[in-house]
Amino acid sequence: MPASLTYPGVYVQEASSGVRTITGVATSIALFIGWAARGPVDRAVRIASFADYERYYGGLDTRTYLGYAVQQFFDNGGSDAYVLRVADAGAKTTKGSTGNLSFSASSPGQWANGYGIAITLRADDVTRFRLQVLSDSADATSVVETFENLSMTATDPRFVKNVINGRSLYISADTSGSTTPAAGTTPLKSVQAGTDGAQWSAADAAFRTAVTASFATGGVIDRIDLFNLVCVPGLTDAGTISTLQGKCKARRAFLLVDAPEGTTVGNMPAALTGMTGSDASYAAIYYPWVRAPDPLRQGALASFPPCGYVAGVYARTDGARGVWKAPAGADASVNGAASLELSMSDAENGQLNPLGINCLRNLPVYGSVVWGARTLQGNDARASEWKYIPVRRMALFLEESLYRGTQWVVFEPNDEPLWAQIRLNVGAFMQNLFRQGAFQGRSAREAYFVKCDRETTTQNDINLGIVNIHVGFAPLKPAEFVVIRLQQIAGDIAV
Repeated sequence: MPASLTYPGVYVQEASSGVRTITGVATSIALFIGWAARGPVDRAVRIASFADYERYYGGLDTRTYLGYAVQQFFDNGGSDAYVLRVADAGAKTTKGSTGNLSFSASSPGQWANGYGIAITLRADDVTRFRLQVLSDSADATSVVETFENLSMTATDPRFVKNVINGRSLYISADTSGSTTPAAGTTPLKSVQAGTDGAQWSAADAAFRTAVTASFATGGVIDRIDLFNLVCVPGLTDAGTISTLQGKCKARRAFLLVDAPEGTTVGNMPAALTGMTGSDASYAAIYYPWVRAPDPLRQGALASFPPCGYVAGVYARTDGARGVWKAPAGADASVNGAASLELSMSDAENGQLNPLGINCLRNLPVYGSVVWGARTLQGNDARASEWKYIPVRRMALFLEESLYRGTQWVVFEPNDEPLWAQIRLNVGAFMQNLFRQGAFQGRSAREAYFVKCDRETTTQNDINLGIVNIHVGFAPLKPAEFVVIRLQQIAGDIAV
């Protein structure tokens, strides 16, 4: 608002430039969902390395593909992920107590049954104590966590519940009185032994129900701010995959689907039945499974679903080239793969690619690589505008970035000054992407447009409180087929 001019002199005022920078969102935050024997079941945990996964979920486990997929993601270039553990409701939490102090494992499962709690009183003040979590209740040297100078008094800054709960990766604590517990070691399972409940695989109906339920409004996944890639290692059920495609559409995310293990080239087309509905452009399928050394089997080769590897390739490609680059080709190497479940010929690849099935190939010199970039709407007969993965993911990137970057527009006066600011800010964002090579076209006019004016927002829209912004872009599409023509020049050869 202009200052009130009351006295003769010079007035200095700051004027807003109207520039509100729109920042592109992250494009390769992965969400991994699977059964695990350990870890939180009430939230998805964000991790930045496989070491983080080991801290929360205990590392690799031959009973589930979840840990392997997360490790393969980070090994192939991933750097940011969420992990959601789904577990049987019948799984029990390990519980114990000593005196007025009770404690329980941080998550259900039998993983904590061997753990113990060691209490040591301070020599100079027996109302305070040290609590140590032992990974082996019979071995006082196997300390995994230590909490010093604790008190049983609720008003004390070092009150045991306030210090331990929310900080410990292994236990939570509760009190029923203020008496200091006696010194000594107590097995964590002194009150109740933990159990895993049903051990689920991706083929179990209960597991699939739990996965889809986690996407419910107000559910665990609804509390995640942003994720871009969804992996459910080993899931091949068409009905569940179709449901997850719709869930990904609602969250502007992309689903990576594993082909059924051991499927032949001839049977792969049938495996797509039920997966290619109206939301199929929000997913891509990869075939075949990957063979790699298993550290838990002394390095013996085992088969793994490709989604973890491929998610890492997506992240690596996004970081090096941008989300508009197809995550496939000679540079899309599958790190950690010893071989593929099936070594495919060009002719076999040629049967599957036109159907929208992305193949992993073992090529001379390059090794195992991702050799396909089509969505599940990529069947040639369908002629979908969302045939290619980079086109769909680029659109998701733009939608999410512009959605977050235009929140300031809400409640602003809906007239030409606002529309001009919108054109300025959205146009600057699109121009920056054009300079990075994200669009087709030799000029900005050919590459994109931003329209927000009296034509897009009518008086009726204004009366309804609506402002319409039209953004268009010319997407880059991958060169799937490279044709080289050779011609022999006829005539005499000079000697």
